[in-house]
Parts: sequence; C-alpha cells; structure tokens
Amino acid sequence: MLKKDKKMSWGWTIVLIAIGLVCIYPFLFMVSSSFKISGDVLTKPLQLIPDQIIFSNYSDLFGDPYYDFGQWYVNTIVMTVTTIVIKVFVVSITAYAFSKINFKGRDGIFLVLLTSLMIPSDIMLIPRYVIFKQIHILDTMWSLVLPATFDIYFVFMMRQAFIGIPEEISEAARIDGCNHFQIYSRIILPLAKPSIVTLILFTFVWSWNDYMGPYIFISSLEKQMLSVGIKLFTEGTVTDPALQMSAATLVLMPVLVLFLFSQKYFVEGVNSSAVKG
Repeated sequence: MLKKDKKMSWGWTIVLIAIGLVCIYPFLFMVSSSFKISGDVLTKPLQLIPDQIIFSNYSDLFGDPYYDFGQWYVNTIVMTVTTIVIKVFVVSITAYAFSKINFKGRDGIFLVLLTSLMIPSDIMLIPRYVIFKQIHILDTMWSLVLPATFDIYFVFMMRQAFIGIPEEISEAARIDGCNHFQIYSRIILPLAKPSIVTLILFTFVWSWNDYMGPYIFISSLEKQMLSVGIKLFTEGTVTDPALQMSAATLVLMPVLVLFLFSQKYFVEGVNSSAVKG
C-alpha cells in the first residue's frame, strides 16, 4: 500500500512538473529571445540558450530616436507610485470609517457602494472620457490615477481586515486621548500591514500593466505608458521581435521583484481579509 502511494505521489509530481514547465516556457522564451539576434527569435523558438548572446537589444531599446522607451518607463513609474500613495490613503481611511466609526446609515451606504461592483468597468469609459475632457485632464497622468484611486473592492478587503482588529485596542487608545485619525494612523495601519502590502501589490500590478486606460486617455507619444508603448513597436513597417522581447522583459521584471519580496505579506493579507462575521 505504501509503495502504491509512493508511486502515485511520484506520478503526480512528474505531471505537475511537466505542467509547470509548459506554463513557464513563455517567460523563458521571452527572456531568451531578448538576448538573440532578431532573425533567430521565430526561426529557433525552442532554443532557450542562444548561439550568440547579445546585449545590444537593450541598448537599442533606450537609443531609439522615435520611441522614447526611457521616458515611457519614467512616466509609468511616476503614475504607478502616485496611484499607490493616493489609493492606499483613500481606501484605508474609507475602510476605517466603515469598520470603526458608528454613524447613521453606515451599513446602507456601504451596501450601495458594494453594488457598484456589478457595473462593468468598460461601460464607464465613455462617461469618464467626457468628464475628463470637461475638467481638462485628458492626455495627463491624472486621467489614469483618479479612476484607480477609489476602489470599492479594496475598501471591502481593508474593511474586513480592520474588523479583525479587536475593538478593545481602539477603546484603550480613546481613553488615552487619541482621536480617530491618530487611532487610524498609529494603531490600525501598523496592525494591518499584510493587507496594506496586498493592496500595494495589486495596485502596482494593475496600474503598471493597464493598457486600456493609457490607450484611450493618453494621446501624446511622450506622455504614453509602457503597456501601450510596447504595442507601438509592432505598428511600423518592420517589426523587431528581439526588441519587443527585451521591452517585455524590462516591463515584467519590477512585477516579479515586487512579488518575490512581498509574497509573505501577500499570503497573510489574503488570510486576514477573509470574510468575518
């Protein structure tokens, strides 16, 4: 019986390893192709170790006279960091109000906000475009930052995490003379660090990889973001797949690094945000 279980275990291990290799192959292909000569990318797709390793694809990426990849990178970093800073504050303080402050109609208002999750985001593109045009923020970073600032999904997630923090801690702080903002900033936020890191991680990934927003709201080439900028490499008369793979690798690396350093908090944040009574 033990031998049979051991064989089954090895069998499943081999199957899962095979599935894992199939899933990770596109990533390995992308990184490998970024060091290949352009002509070898599509002619030798299964060759992960290039015959000739070259680094000029990366230097050419930042030296293109028309596609300013470096400026796109800076634009995306500034937009993403700004979104994270504003969103963490707005979402967390809103979640604090709905979890720790008793006011008339609190649950009803929160229920109305939750119903907005049923509205597809795509149908809001035209109203947003019209509103942004009226307030003159089209073709600016703020047309991407403002829609991402208030997210009821993350308000719900942070609210659940704050509810899990014992109310006795807040009561003790009030006895010591702390107001709501002091309780929020000095007690609640430090205790909810895993959920905050989860919020930052998701916001970074969604803002960094957002394609629809920059494509619709940003029209100037010098103000464009990376997600749309990479697509522009395929719109010329001649495409360079090695250059595209180099750009995709540089775009993906920050996401991988951030996840590797925050995966511990990410797991804790998901667990602490589980639905509570």
